[in-house]
Amino acid sequence: MLPRDAAWPADWLRPVFSSARVGAVMTTRAGGVSQAPWDSLNLRDEVGDDPAAVRENRARLHAAIGRSSVLLAQVHGADVCTLEDLPPGAEQAQPAERVRADGCVTATSARACEIQVADCLPVLFADRQGRAVGAAHAGWRGLAAGVLEATLARVCALAGAAPDEIECWLGPCIGPTHFEVGPEVVAAFLGTGAGERSAFHQPSPGGQGRSMLDLAALGRARLHRAGVVALSGNDSSLSWCTRNDPTRYFSYRHRACTGRMAALVWIDPTIAPQSGC
Repeated sequence: MLPRDAAWPADWLRPVFSSARVGAVMTTRAGGVSQAPWDSLNLRDEVGDDPAAVRENRARLHAAIGRSSVLLAQVHGADVCTLEDLPPGAEQAQPAERVRADGCVTATSARACEIQVADCLPVLFADRQGRAVGAAHAGWRGLAAGVLEATLARVCALAGAAPDEIECWLGPCIGPTHFEVGPEVVAAFLGTGAGERSAFHQPSPGGQGRSMLDLAALGRARLHRAGVVALSGNDSSLSWCTRNDPTRYFSYRHRACTGRMAALVWIDPTIAPQSGC
C-alpha cells in the first residue's frame, strides 16, 4: 500500500505484506538534498550533515509516505518501544531526548515505525491480518541481545497473534563477503542452533581466528527459531549487500562519514483489519 500521489524514487525498496492495511518502504540514497558524502537522502542528524538538509529530507520522506515517524536513539540493544506510548511532538525530539530503543511497534498509531541503518540489518514485521506492525534495527550486538525476538513478541502481543502469523521482511545490510568479525562475535553466538552457526564462514581472508559473518542468514535463523515461517527480502545474495553497492546504499564500512537509510512500516487506520485465519 503506497500513497497514490507520492513521487517515489524509483530505487526505493517496497516490501509487500499480506494485509491491505500495511504499508512499508525502505529508502536508499536517492531523493534528497544532502551534499557528499551524505548524498543525497540522509535521514539522520548527528552524522555531520547540514541540519537543514536533514530536515528537508525527512519532510520529503514523510510527504511520500503520508505520515510522520519518530527517530529512535538506537544503541544496539534489545529494547522495544510502542508508538502509542510516545508523547505528542516526539517527532521533533532532540537527540538527547529521544527514546533509547532498537525496535518499535504499533497497533493504532498514525505514525510509521522507523529504524535506520547503514550496514546493520533492518527487519520489518506485520501481522497477516494487519492488526500490528513493527521494525527492528539488528546489528550483531542487537541480534545477540535478542532484538528480533523482543520485537516479534511485542507485535504478537499487540495483534493477539502467534509467531507463525507474523510476516517479516529483511532489508539490505552488509553481506557475507564483506563483513569480517572477530572471535568475540562468534563467541556471542556459541551454543545457539546449527542454523546460526552456519552464518559464520571460517576462515576469513584476514585469518587470526576471524570469520566472515552472514548477518542476514543469522537474522533469518533467529526468526525461524522464534517461530516465524514467512520471511522475504534479503536472501544474502550480493545485490542485497550495502558495502557492495555504496552508490545506492549508505555503508558505514565503506566510509564512516556517511548518511543513514530508513526502513518504515505503518498501518492505515482507515482500513479495517482482515478477519479469518
